[in-house]
Amino acid sequence: MTPVNYTQLQQLYEKYRGMGFAVLAFPCNQFGGQEPGDEPNIKEIVRGEHKATFPLFKKVKVNGNDAHPLWKYLKNKQTGVLGSAIKWNFTKFLCDRNGVPQQRYSPTTKPLDMEKDIQQLLGVGKP
Repeated sequence: MTPVNYTQLQQLYEKYRGMGFAVLAFPCNQFGGQEPGDEPNIKEIVRGEHKATFPLFKKVKVNGNDAHPLWKYLKNKQTGVLGSAIKWNFTKFLCDRNGVPQQRYSPTTKPLDMEKDIQQLLGVGKP
């Protein structure tokens, strides 16, 4: 699933970034140890193997008392199946231009399946 997420997020980023769309990635190692590496290692994999060019931030915690404040905010605004908890890596949030979360997607949602929602927020039709 990971390569599909990175590949499709990159496709969306390339297609819509000129219209104000951004992909912001936050590695997290709270889910089965999927991101055990340090920042340089994670960036090497994401940039090299997956060819992603969107912003990749430092590793954060998304659940628990020491969750990053951004993730506390996102989870508070858009709850999911497990309430506010993040179920697994690649839970995705779609935010408007003001940073307000409009939609939350499960880890199994393929990024291209979010395209209509992205277009709606950007005010564009599918070319």
